Order: sequence, then structure tokens, then C-alpha cells
Amino acid sequence: MDLTILYRGPLASCDYDCPYCPFAKRRDSRARLTSDREALERFTAWAAAQTGDRLSVLFTPWGEGLVRSWYRRALTELSQLPHIRRVAIQTNLSGRTAWLADAHPERIALWCTYHPGQTPYERFLGRCRELSARGIRFSVGVVGFDEHLDEARRLRAALPEEVYLWVNAAEGHTYTDEEAERWTELDPLFPYSRHPHRSAGLPCRTGESVISVDGDGTVRRCHFVKAELGNLYDGSYRRALAPRACPLGVCDCHIGYVHLETLPLYDVFAGGVLERIPAGRGAASTPDGPVAPGPSRRALPLLPDPRRCAVPGPSAESA
Repeated sequence: MDLTILYRGPLASCDYDCPYCPFAKRRDSRARLTSDREALERFTAWAAAQTGDRLSVLFTPWGEGLVRSWYRRALTELSQLPHIRRVAIQTNLSGRTAWLADAHPERIALWCTYHPGQTPYERFLGRCRELSARGIRFSVGVVGFDEHLDEARRLRAALPEEVYLWVNAAEGHTYTDEEAERWTELDPLFPYSRHPHRSAGLPCRTGESVISVDGDGTVRRCHFVKAELGNLYDGSYRRALAPRACPLGVCDCHIGYVHLETLPLYDVFAGGVLERIPAGRGAASTPDGPVAPGPSRRALPLLPDPRRCAVPGPSAESA
């Protein structure tokens, strides 16, 4: 079985103070940190034992994981296993990168977010250069606030061409066409993030080849649908894996809508769905990682028609 797993444990603390994030500068108790470490170690042991499957794992902690030794250890250990197609994590890249010397460079990847005002620009750029020097696959992105635009342009100009810079639409913000054009100049795929996507009743890979797992091992189809499919550790989730339509009205988070079968993003990000790297971009590019099965692959447009993406009403949770 080929399975993509989005794992999110109890960790909810971060070393940054972003005004748009509810977890900014939040501190976890010692007991919560212990619980998070034990949960992650249990998950890592489970993943290591699934040698009959092909797994892709993306860690999506609410807080910053790479400042914790157990996340660095989990990524390193999983990257060394031949049945792990790729292991990746969302990170603010605030920590050192030397630990990556022990990881398999073709199986590990980082999804990095630059937060202007939270870290010196030169420090963040230096971390990116370290990743490039180590041959680590990574993407870099920003949240599309007006005050971030100049810094984003500066970063794009300094990064190697093969490093993809993505832009997330700011939650709750409506972009004029002029504003959207400025961000699209930096990220040609920004139109996918600009508007929520209609998803109700549409086919989605979550719940079939993609699942969400929490620290207790509870399996759901994705982070945004609360219905449970079973538990990872007793194997009960396997009986529930099946094609299914999305029960939500809209999806506006990349880690959710990237799996919608009505969008061409498995083609756009072929080989890099997990770490948000478009096909043909990134260091150590390999065919590993979640891709659409051969028979369903087809030539599709790079950008969506904005008229089809615009949806009125409240947005869902965004990454």
C-alpha cells in the first residue's frame, strides 16, 4: 500500500511571535512536551515497522518542531528507511541545520516559512544556503501580507532559481486583481491560494491514499474533517480506506486542497507534493513522493480559472 500520512502530535509551542498565528510564543508544559515526544516516538516506531508498505510522511505541528530533538531524530531515522518514500516537516527554519548530515538527502525535505520581523533576513537566507549546500530538498514561502512583499521579493532574488518560493494568501484577506498580480509575479501558483476551492461532494484522495494522524493514533481523512476512520496502532483504519467525496463546503488550505482530484496539483507538484515543490524544481530531485497513478495522469493547466475558484462565505483553516 502507498500511503501519505500527515502527522500532528500534541506540540503547540513556537519560538516565534507572529501576530497572525494563535500559537505564537506559546509555551508547552513539561508534561505536554513529554507526551509529544512519546507520541512521536511511538509513531516513528510504527512507521519503521511497516516494511510491506510505501509511506510518505509530512509532520505538520502546530508549533515549531525542529527546535525539539525528537523531531530531528524522527526525521533522520525515517529518512534512512528504504520503504519511506519521503519524510518532510513544516518549519520556520529557526534552528541549526547540522543535524541533516545524518539524514538521507534524497528522502528528507523541508517546507520552510519565512516570517519577516521574527528572524533576521540574513540568518534565514543563510539557513537556506546551508540546505542548498547539503543537497536538501526544500521550499520557502511567506504569508501574503502587503508588509511582507518587499522582503519576499528580496528573498526571491537571492534564492537559487531551482528553489520554489510559494505565497499563502493571508487568512480572511480579499485580494484585488492588482494585489494578486504582484504576488503571482513571485509565485505563479498563487492563484490556487488566493480563493478557497469548492470541495463539497468532490472526489479527494484523503481517506483513501492520504490520512491524518494525531498523537493518540486516531486516524481521520485530513486535518479539517473530524470524523474518525479508526486507529493507526490497532490497524482498524485500514478497513475504512476508500474513495470518498469531501463533506466540507470549501477547502482553502494547501495541505488539504492539494489532494482534491478536481485540481491538477498532483501533476503540478509531481514528485514534490509532500514538501510543496513543483515538478522539476528543488535539489536532489527524484521521482519519490506522492504522485497521481499513471492512468489518471493528464496534461492540465498550470493555473486555475479564478472565476471557478472564487467562493463566497467563510474560509476553512489555512496552513
